[in-house]
Amino acid sequence: MSDESSGMHLTLEIWRQDDADDRGRMETYHLDDVSPDMSFLEMLDVLNEQLISGGREPVAFDHDCREGICGACSLVIDGKAHGADAETTVCQLHMRRFKDGDTIHVEPWRANAFPVVRDLVVDRSAFDRIIARGGYVSVGTGSAPDANAIPVPKDRAESSFEAAACIGCGACVAACPNASAMLFVAAKIAHLSHLPQGAPERDRRVLAMVDQMDREGFGNCTNHFECGAACPKGIEVETIARMNREFLSAALRER
Repeated sequence: MSDESSGMHLTLEIWRQDDADDRGRMETYHLDDVSPDMSFLEMLDVLNEQLISGGREPVAFDHDCREGICGACSLVIDGKAHGADAETTVCQLHMRRFKDGDTIHVEPWRANAFPVVRDLVVDRSAFDRIIARGGYVSVGTGSAPDANAIPVPKDRAESSFEAAACIGCGACVAACPNASAMLFVAAKIAHLSHLPQGAPERDRRVLAMVDQMDREGFGNCTNHFECGAACPKGIEVETIARMNREFLSAALRER
C-alpha cells in the first residue's frame, strides 16, 4: 500500500539563462516530496533552497504579492502562459494541478519586446513606457465624494472596471503567436475612455499609447484570440475592437 502522506515526485525542465547575451538552455531538476497544497512559486522556492544547499545558483524568477493581483509571476508552464488553469496567475496555481511523476516545462515569456534578463525573468518595462505615454487624467475631480457625484451610466462604469482589472502581467503577449500587446493597451485605454473624467485626453491618449506600442516592437493582432484565453483577469478581446474604433476616430479627427 502506498504512503498517502508522501508528496509528489516531479521532474522540472527549466530555462536557464545567465544574462541577456547568453543563448540559454533547458536544465533538468528533480524534486521529491512536493506537497499538493504548495503553490507553484512555493515549489520553486523549495527547488532554490535545494540548489543553494548544494552550492548551485538558484533559479531567478519574478514574484511579489503572491495573491494574483500584481502580475509579476510571468511564467510559461507546459506551453501555456501562467499554466493550464483559466484566469489564474502562477502564484495561485497549486501543485495539486499536477500528478506524481509529471515532467513540467517552465520558460519565461517569449517576445522581442520582453527580453530575458536572467533565467525566468524578463524585462517588461515596455509596458511601463506605454502607460507613461497615456499620461494622466487632467480634469479635477476633487475628493472621493466629489468624483462619485459625477453621473456615469452603469454599463460604462462596469466596462471601465472590467478593463481596469488588467494587472499588466504580459500573458496576452506571451500567448499571442504575434507577441501582440493589443489586449493590454486596449484595457489601459478603455478603463479611462469609458469614464467622463477620461474624456478630455481621449484622442491624445489612444494615439500616443498605440504609437508607443508600435515603437516597442510588439506584433499586430490577427484575431487568434489567444490573448483573451490566457488573460488571468478574463479581459475579453472585444476590448481590442473598441480600441481600434477609438484609434480610427481619433486619427480622423487629428487629420
